[in-house]
Amino acid sequence: MTLEQAWKSVLNCAQEMNLRYREVVFDELAIVSIADKQARTMSYAGPRQEAFTESFPKDSAALRTAVRQGGQTYDAGDFEFSHEGAGTGFEAFMMLGKGLCLICNNTAKSMEGISRNPRWLEAQIPFAELSDKFRSSPLAVA
Repeated sequence: MTLEQAWKSVLNCAQEMNLRYREVVFDELAIVSIADKQARTMSYAGPRQEAFTESFPKDSAALRTAVRQGGQTYDAGDFEFSHEGAGTGFEAFMMLGKGLCLICNNTAKSMEGISRNPRWLEAQIPFAELSDKFRSSPLAVA
């Protein structure tokens, strides 16, 4: 899958999640290259375009901790949620391809707050479908 196709799929997924949840689930979405342990934003939608990359190390801390505690490796389509992220701390990530991931964040709510809404279960369906899409056709960039 190309970056353009991936980004379109991500935005469509977010729109469908919001419809099912009846409010915005993640107000910040980014495709990030994490190759060579250096984060580079490839696509971004959200309220803090400039601050996103600058605050990436701090905002990804809780999610990195959750990933490390799991002790597993992640392939395209695999994802993780953090119940520790609050404010600008990231709530979720999904591997899109080798060294490429999707960051999902709600800058006003934590994952704990998002998941309290009973419509969260329904909103997860498009997220799972997006996961399957990347599992079968990973993002690849030159």
